[in-house]
Amino acid sequence: MGLNRLQQQAGVVLIVALVFLISLTAVASALMLNSTADIKMSGASQEKLIANQEAISATDEVIANQITSGTNLFTRQSFPIPLPVSSVKSVTVDSLQITNRNFNNSLPDCPHSKLASSTEIVKCNLLNIEVDNRFGKGNTSNVSINSGIAQQILDVK
Repeated sequence: MGLNRLQQQAGVVLIVALVFLISLTAVASALMLNSTADIKMSGASQEKLIANQEAISATDEVIANQITSGTNLFTRQSFPIPLPVSSVKSVTVDSLQITNRNFNNSLPDCPHSKLASSTEIVKCNLLNIEVDNRFGKGNTSNVSINSGIAQQILDVK
C-alpha cells in the first residue's frame, strides 16, 4: 500500500513541476518579446533624434555660410521664391530652401527690440529657412524645421 501511494505522489509532483515549467516559460517569452519591442522603440527614437539634429545642423550651416560668404542672401531685398539651397555639405537633408517673407518687395519695420532707432532708417529683411528631413524605416517619417530671420538693413533713400 505504501509503494502505491508513493507512486501517486511522484505523479503529482511531476504534474506540478510541468505546470511551473510551462508558466515560467510563458513569462520568460513574454519578457523577451517586451524587451524586443523596447529595443525597436529606442532605435526609432534614436533615428528621430538624429534626423532632428541633422535638420538643425543644416539650418545652422546655411546661416553660417550666408554670413561668411560674399553672397549673403539675407541682405537681398528680393530673390526667386522659394530659393533651394544645395550648399549644405556636413549633413544630408531632403530639402532646404530660403523664402523671402517681405510682401510687395518692400522692407518692413524690424520686430520690436531693446535697441531704439528714432530715425527709422533701420528696416528688416524677413526670411524663412525651411529644412525637411525624412527618416525611419522606408523614409516614412518627416522632420521639418522652420527658422525665421530678421536681417537689419539700413534703408537710406
